[in-house]
Amino acid sequence: MSRLAGQVALITGGGSGLGLAILRRFVAEGARVGVLERDAGRVGMLNAQYPDAVLAVEGDVRSFADNARAVEAVLARFGRLDCFIGNAAIWDHGATLVGRSGEELERGFDELFAINVKGYLLGAKAAAQALIESEGSIIFTLSNSAFYPGGGGPLYTASKHAGVGLVRQLAYELAPKVRVNAVAPSGMASDLRGAAALGQQDQRIMDSRSPEAISAILPLQFFPDPDDFVGPYVMLASRADNRTLSGVFINADCGLGIRGIRHVAGGLDL
Repeated sequence: MSRLAGQVALITGGGSGLGLAILRRFVAEGARVGVLERDAGRVGMLNAQYPDAVLAVEGDVRSFADNARAVEAVLARFGRLDCFIGNAAIWDHGATLVGRSGEELERGFDELFAINVKGYLLGAKAAAQALIESEGSIIFTLSNSAFYPGGGGPLYTASKHAGVGLVRQLAYELAPKVRVNAVAPSGMASDLRGAAALGQQDQRIMDSRSPEAISAILPLQFFPDPDDFVGPYVMLASRADNRTLSGVFINADCGLGIRGIRHVAGGLDL
């Protein structure tokens, strides 16, 4: 496999879950990969496991300085940047409008939008000049919640809908030099965490949902792993496979677009 040979990518949140699956596939496809990751242990693990192909940098996507530092480190190490993947995100564990206080919603909004939206914006800003020079691409990880209600609460759903607008605006602004697209996965086997502002920072997405519950709402009727979603990222990043797509959303939702999310027996809280 060498669809990304010679390319350099930068992934936020590349130390676990979908981000790590993307990293592994990109390396297998011949790319060298930078990572911006806030967990120091994961940073050390990546740098030890991939001493030649990966450069992991500790930092927070909410900080423009950290995003810029990651881009600078990648350019210094690998000499170019071809693809920025905004992937770091948090969930709200379905926190509802009536089920949370106004103060919790205020704090939760600030945290979710800072990571899920501002983090993508600042990462794109930090990477933009290098991507213009390489005529590269930006790929954002969205969610089925970017298109349907019921995959989270109003905070998460609104943050992912905001990502749709960000993709469209950046695709408009950065054409013709940079292609900007998104992949919107369904639920998967991931350690996606909740918001600290809602007391969910140690709660993983699978702590409140079962594989059976996820597969039950998916028309394709299986429980996907992160590896099941990485193909579209490779295709969007590949210059050979994608010269024509910008402002496009690959709705990798296991068929949810057929009918959207439906609650199943017992009013399942997703």
